[in-house]
Amino acid sequence: MTATPDARPRGTRLPRLARRRQLLGAAQEVFVAQGYHAAAMDEIAERAGVSKPVLYQHFPGKLELYLALLEEHAEALVKAVRDALGSTQDNKLRVQASMQAFYDFVAGDGEAYRLVFESDLRNVAPVRARVDRANQQCAEMIAQVIAEDTDAPPDEAYLLGMGLVGMAEVSARYWLGQHRSIPKDTAESIIARLAWRGISGFPRTT
Repeated sequence: MTATPDARPRGTRLPRLARRRQLLGAAQEVFVAQGYHAAAMDEIAERAGVSKPVLYQHFPGKLELYLALLEEHAEALVKAVRDALGSTQDNKLRVQASMQAFYDFVAGDGEAYRLVFESDLRNVAPVRARVDRANQQCAEMIAQVIAEDTDAPPDEAYLLGMGLVGMAEVSARYWLGQHRSIPKDTAESIIARLAWRGISGFPRTT
């Protein structure tokens, strides 16, 4: 197979964790560029500068490789939202920070967000389950804050949390799809203001 222009040179021995990181990086490039179904393990190995047996030593198949990447980036999103919610006790600023977390994720290097939000494997059970779990984790964290600070019962707080997650995700992806025609901080501020004007209308507990 002819090496791609970005293929790494072969022959360098790396510690196992470093090799895994290298393989995941190469796989992300190929999956993002081509989608799961068109991506080939041969090309991923070539791009990483390793033989296919080396790739299969770390990942027994293409789906396992994809799931490893999905797990990494889904957890990164959940952590970003967790950090945003924990960054302040001011709920208005929490909303702003949470929106920024989604926009940062979508705008991040390597277009990793496509693996989470635009996967061509969304109908495959383990992929769908991991994506759903990431959304649920984000919604649950937001719902906890809402339930603590308002009179909303848990099921209503969770619905509000899921609504805010959906607003953040869809608006961030739309913004990126419009080639960032609006500055990122302006887009974040607009959506945060919309979210805050809605959520702040719920009665606060005393």
